Amino acid sequence: MQLDPARHAWITAPQTRAVMQALGEGQARFVGGCIRNALLGEPVGDIDIATLLEPGAVMDALKAAGLKAIPTGIDHGTVTAVSGGKPFEITTLRRDIEPQGRRSRVRFTTDWAEDAARRDFRINALYADADGAVHDPVGGLADIETRRIVFIGDPRARITEDYLRILRFYRFTAWYGRALNKDGHAACIALSAGLDGLSRERVWKEWKALISAPDPSRVIEAMREGHVLKEVLPGTLDLNLLLGIIHMDKRESLPPDPLLRTAALLQADEGRMAALCESMKASNAESRRFKMLAMTPRSRAGCGEADRRASLYRLGGDGFRDQIRLSLAFGEGEASHLTSDLSAAERYQRPHLPVRGGDLLQLGVEKGPALGEMLAALEAAWIESDFSLDRAALLAQAKGLAS
Repeated sequence: MQLDPARHAWITAPQTRAVMQALGEGQARFVGGCIRNALLGEPVGDIDIATLLEPGAVMDALKAAGLKAIPTGIDHGTVTAVSGGKPFEITTLRRDIEPQGRRSRVRFTTDWAEDAARRDFRINALYADADGAVHDPVGGLADIETRRIVFIGDPRARITEDYLRILRFYRFTAWYGRALNKDGHAACIALSAGLDGLSRERVWKEWKALISAPDPSRVIEAMREGHVLKEVLPGTLDLNLLLGIIHMDKRESLPPDPLLRTAALLQADEGRMAALCESMKASNAESRRFKMLAMTPRSRAGCGEADRRASLYRLGGDGFRDQIRLSLAFGEGEASHLTSDLSAAERYQRPHLPVRGGDLLQLGVEKGPALGEMLAALEAAWIESDFSLDRAALLAQAKGLAS
């Protein structure tokens, strides 16, 4: 098998060439996702490189070539090269002597087959020389052809080395597989309790990558039936709502949104989403989005111009967009208006209430709860007027409330 460099710009890019030349002819090969995606006709993102050179020699070679070298995981053989502003992860060939996920103890080797044997799936153990010649130590090319996700060797052994591989198995199947590999699926079911011992941040990151596949519904259903999904999202889940979001994404050519899809599975239940954010140590931005999705009454597509403006003010453009997409999955609103509503959310600029607390102080309103209550009342009246009340009209109302 040969990748034609003329058809794969990432191989011939000056940044890539500079790194491969620095490492030396015959000393390095592309590995993993870049080869897999190139063969599958998928976009290539990160470019990982495997090398016979040990980490110290890699650092020296990069510096000698004038490239930035960062010892990102040097104890495990990983150095990051920065060439033309682009990072390349370079890892010395290795084998695990005490497999423990991220805490594995490794020994460097010069045997490409040994390096391949420690990887997770056969499609991720493909290598390619700088000229595009592909090397297949474990049978990954056959899996590329049939779009199968198969563990290297014994699935249970691979999983117990790092239980995150359970979610990776389902993620790669959702993205690239035609059907679930039975042996892999059975091993994941049998060992799913091991997910509980993983860092929640790792699980959350992997889950978001899984559910961001164009259509992960069959994989999610298999995880649910095998009781694997409860290790990530406990409780009753609504697969119909998830399907509604997925079908909408396809129909409207919208990019998959992992948070929106997760909210659909959780039925947009505020308590469950808050508990998930806490357990997964979600970011503040993610927590805010979930909170917006749980707000009721939910905004609906085609709600009318005035209601749309009020919802946009209350939720902001992003929050409004999330809610109308979720409402359609619930069977609410008018799908024919989705495009115009999304466009309005994209353009939205929030207006400012024409009066401030200082204006009310000048009217004799005292600082404290009364001031906040009056501002809230004026804001509600302003929204109710479809934002037509100007400063003078609002101050007139304030005088009446203050008297």
